[in-house]
Amino acid sequence: MPFSSRCGSLDSTSAHDRSIRPARAGQAGETTRRARLRAAALLGAGLLLAAAGCGGGPAGTAGTGAAGTSGKPGILAAFYPLEWMTAKVAGPDAQVTTLTQPGVEPHDLELDPRQIASVEQAGLVVYIKGVQPAVDEAVGEQAPDKAFDVATAISTLPSTGDEEGHAEEEGHEEPSYDPHVWLDPTRLATAVTKLGDRLAAADPAHAAGYAARAKSTVAELTALDGELRAGLATCKSRTLVTSHSAFGYLADRYGLKQVGISGLDPEAEPSPARLAEVARVAKQEGVTTIFTEELVSPKVAEVLAKEVGATTAVLNPIESRPKSGDYLSAARANLTVLRSALGCS
Repeated sequence: MPFSSRCGSLDSTSAHDRSIRPARAGQAGETTRRARLRAAALLGAGLLLAAAGCGGGPAGTAGTGAAGTSGKPGILAAFYPLEWMTAKVAGPDAQVTTLTQPGVEPHDLELDPRQIASVEQAGLVVYIKGVQPAVDEAVGEQAPDKAFDVATAISTLPSTGDEEGHAEEEGHEEPSYDPHVWLDPTRLATAVTKLGDRLAAADPAHAAGYAARAKSTVAELTALDGELRAGLATCKSRTLVTSHSAFGYLADRYGLKQVGISGLDPEAEPSPARLAEVARVAKQEGVTTIFTEELVSPKVAEVLAKEVGATTAVLNPIESRPKSGDYLSAARANLTVLRSALGCS
């Protein structure tokens, strides 16, 4: 399907400038969500037209998702690791913007009207269904035929099954698979190849460039995989106790065991029973480090660490842009942390 960057049109529908977040399940809630999403998209289209003169303004910044305003094909990436891989493959031949600003926990993203309109107007939306409910809904409503779901491009792992009813409370369904696929470089490499094929087919004039850049990115990810395999081959401990279950693919690829305090959603509150079970496993397996994250409160992990006589260390799920460096350097920094915490030789 070729790229598109079409200008939206306004009708007589009015809308309030409000954030869109999935409501509780049920037919009435679904109708309300759809109405709000459509209204926000209409308002956002008007804002984009006013600001950019229907494509004549500056390129969009991170978080606005105003893609395609430079005259190049516009690609919208949902959050950082997808932005990184898409920009690597797109190079100078397409304009890549993101919906999630640095420092924002991707799972908690809310979309404003301008962002929803940008989903509709993007030539391609790169996302992972199950990470960001607001993005899933916007894609389903505004861009079902021009989206690249990375989870469909690779083999996925089943979900951890320890969400403890959080999905029902929030009114959306959790996926049957673990969506944190980017933490396995080999799976991400497969997605990069398929994205390159998708971009080449959509933009034949620049097909050779997309193919070459996809190939070089795969080579970088293959080298990273080799470093991780070698660095984690011999370790005293192979158990990762983490703030939330984001590291399943890392554990699966390198022979580690993940024990998440919370499930796939970092905001899910672990039950007392879950905390007791994680503490039991940590003591039984001699865990010396409980891993926290920069964008998630460390309080529960710190209490658990004190309970089991362990220390804490930050392990980056690479869901947001690092303060310095990129995806590759963040993954290598994780390797350093893991080797120290797990006693690898």
